[in-house]
Amino acid sequence: MNFNLNRPALRISSLLWLCLLTACANTTYDNFSTAPQACDIQGVGHLQIDNQTKIIAVQSFKTGDEVRLSNSPAPHLKAPVDVCMVKLIVGPGNPGPANAPSTTQGIGIEVWMPSRDQWNQVIRSYGSGGWAGGYYADPTRIGQTGGANEMFLGAVQKGYAVSGSDHGHGGTVSGRNASFGMNPDGSINTVVWQDFAERSMLEQALKTKAIVKAYYGKAHQKAYFDGFSTGGRQAYKLAQKYPDQYDGILAGAPAFNWTKFITAELYPQIVMQQDLGRTIPNAKLHAASALAMRSCGGAQASWGFLLDPLSCTYNPARDSAALCSGETGSNGIVGTNTSATCLQHNEAIAINKIWYGMTRDGVAPDPSVDNGKNGQLNSSVGQIWWGQTRGTDLTALSGEQAPFPIASQLTALTLGNPRIAQKGMFTNATGNAEDGWKNLKYADLVSVAEKGLAMQQTYSNINTDSVDLRGLRDRGAKVISYHGLSDQLIMPQGSLNYFDRLVENMGGLEKVQSFNRLFLIPGMGHAGSFNQSASIGVNGTVTQFSAVPLPQPATGRDEMFNALRAWVEKGVVPERIDLTSASGALSLPICVHPKKAVFKGPNVNAASSYACQ
Repeated sequence: MNFNLNRPALRISSLLWLCLLTACANTTYDNFSTAPQACDIQGVGHLQIDNQTKIIAVQSFKTGDEVRLSNSPAPHLKAPVDVCMVKLIVGPGNPGPANAPSTTQGIGIEVWMPSRDQWNQVIRSYGSGGWAGGYYADPTRIGQTGGANEMFLGAVQKGYAVSGSDHGHGGTVSGRNASFGMNPDGSINTVVWQDFAERSMLEQALKTKAIVKAYYGKAHQKAYFDGFSTGGRQAYKLAQKYPDQYDGILAGAPAFNWTKFITAELYPQIVMQQDLGRTIPNAKLHAASALAMRSCGGAQASWGFLLDPLSCTYNPARDSAALCSGETGSNGIVGTNTSATCLQHNEAIAINKIWYGMTRDGVAPDPSVDNGKNGQLNSSVGQIWWGQTRGTDLTALSGEQAPFPIASQLTALTLGNPRIAQKGMFTNATGNAEDGWKNLKYADLVSVAEKGLAMQQTYSNINTDSVDLRGLRDRGAKVISYHGLSDQLIMPQGSLNYFDRLVENMGGLEKVQSFNRLFLIPGMGHAGSFNQSASIGVNGTVTQFSAVPLPQPATGRDEMFNALRAWVEKGVVPERIDLTSASGALSLPICVHPKKAVFKGPNVNAASSYACQ
């Protein structure tokens, strides 16, 4: 049965609000009865957690039932086991004009719990991607999309109590954008931004534990947070500011230094505008990536991704096979390529700039001298952030399409001008998106990055780049972070940079690896579902994801998370994590950074033929 509890939420007092943001972070709600509560209105539905929280829906599903609420869109997944779902809102939100994007009810949270005899006494809280949002605060729909989440149900089937959140604002999949972050007068919506940047993660942890304890009549034994992309940033926000909430944290593609890397995502479009006055056709970008694959792939070139793209220094401006016939390259070599995907010299130079990453005046050194991939920004050339690795699909940020939407939206938010954003993807009383980003120059983009850094207090320290993890270390909690080396949106060098700074500031490599370990995954793109590829093969087409050894959380393997649990609960320190492609044709060891997989023979397609060195 479904219960919608529509009683008005009580506004939280200023004293309690201060408490929740500071000293009350360790609240455990021990006042709940130890007697288990039923999954109905007389059970968890009637709980009064605190005066800022209201339960808005409770639903039980029996094994085989369609997992849906009254307004959930088809198709409907079926419950793999008996499950109890609780939906709640944590206020106060941001009361404002009706229908304004910045007007919110509060933080929407869902808790999904298997039956008492199937619970493994472990909590697995999930983060969100992009701008978060979704239907968590809607009593008639579910999660981010309105329908059941296959990953959530898979984890429940394995015995976990699971939670997710909209992180302070709603919005459909197609409608989620930065509009929530701007008040009608054009100022930053600091209340909702606070919820998005950090408070929602704390509330998700606290409320999940409270609901779980009430339903089962006992507390959990272990709690974990699992996030990818924005969820990876959320993971490190928890590690940095709320280290007491989780025993283990899994951070995939963590979005460190939000204002820097998102500004840098707009840089490829600015390069093409400023240097060429036009975009580079997608086919040419794919061809350049294919040539990089041939140049740097070695014995593994046929895989469709590079084992170590960070070491690749391929330069199309110095390659006759890349340059159009008769075109003179940077080294005086004349091009020989007669195909439609040949590169003009200025196009090859632009691609090198895109690979190198954002600089103050749009310059990039010769990649043989500095390919921009070592995790250290080169101040001598004014490098602000890194670009995509060679072999990665460049069209996610470059090419014929508009820029990555979040990049233009955050730029608009930082400048207080919604017109800057990609058309149709930002609405505000002061104006709507009008593709104003097209008028930006190199110096303008630098100003945006610098202004974003100066606004960190306003943005509730969205950059999440603190290297003080003493609280987490001293508690004995563990972090595994991982990043795809073919990530087309969040450059893996950002993870390298953060880890290197951790080592520098927290006593050296050995001490840092006692609580935080980094794994870099060749061929992996930016997809928390692990069912997309972002590499270009030697034939110039996108490599099938099934050919790439990727984590598979939807299967019983769940390699990265299982490694974290084994480390936390059994003391098994992860040195290498072997992954196998969905096709079964290729397996590789993923080595703990800074070690790399080195081929020892005889079989290039077998993890057993590689050593971590």
